[in-house]
Amino acid sequence: MSLLILIICTGVTNVGTLALSLSLSLSLNTSKVLQGEELNGYGELYVKRNPQLKIKVVDGSSLAAAIVLNNIPKGATQVLIRGKITKVACAIAVNLCKRGIQVATLDEDEHMKLNKSLDMSSENSLILSKSYSQKTWLVGDGLTEEEQLKVPEGTLFIPYSQFPPKKLRKDCLYHSTPAMLIPTSLENVHSCENWLPRRVMSAWRIAGIVHALEGWNDHECGYTMSNMEKVWQASLRHGFQNLMFPDESKY
Repeated sequence: MSLLILIICTGVTNVGTLALSLSLSLSLNTSKVLQGEELNGYGELYVKRNPQLKIKVVDGSSLAAAIVLNNIPKGATQVLIRGKITKVACAIAVNLCKRGIQVATLDEDEHMKLNKSLDMSSENSLILSKSYSQKTWLVGDGLTEEEQLKVPEGTLFIPYSQFPPKKLRKDCLYHSTPAMLIPTSLENVHSCENWLPRRVMSAWRIAGIVHALEGWNDHECGYTMSNMEKVWQASLRHGFQNLMFPDESKY
């Protein structure tokens, strides 16, 4: 049984807003595909089967991508994307390439999928690399232990997936999965996921809350994404805070 968060926000707008946030499953084995492309087209299936749906379906991709982008070290000129290419990964790559930051991949199939998301003016910023020298890795499902062991000392791993990679290196930094500190006004909230610190909530859950609080009258599912900067600023305005510094591996 999947864990779908229904956030009912009344009094925020004249009519109130209902938002259904696609989040993690109660089963660890199925949660990775709850809102995946293969299973339901990033949640679009729910809307197509219920065209009169009044509840807004929110997959949280725009906020997840915005959090990753805001955690990339300032001044970075190159990052490497490694892992399953998702809607979030594509959005991150497009944003970085438009800003002139070089995006490298190690896998030809991943390179091809990302390249399809870029316009011609940004294609030169995406490269297929044979080197492991990049110091900032944006990682999703599929990162291998062998790859972690090849990176240079001091490499920063920033996940864009819902689940974190296994931490293998004591001399590297591992950021949390896309998440934010919750507002101080929220009480009796402990850990959102067991790999996140106390009073930290995942981007996919926050997105549904913010969508409802803002009274946005559209879906964020399928291949549609909300404006990342708009969602990011709205989250900050409602008291959510970015996790500023990664934790060193505890191993």
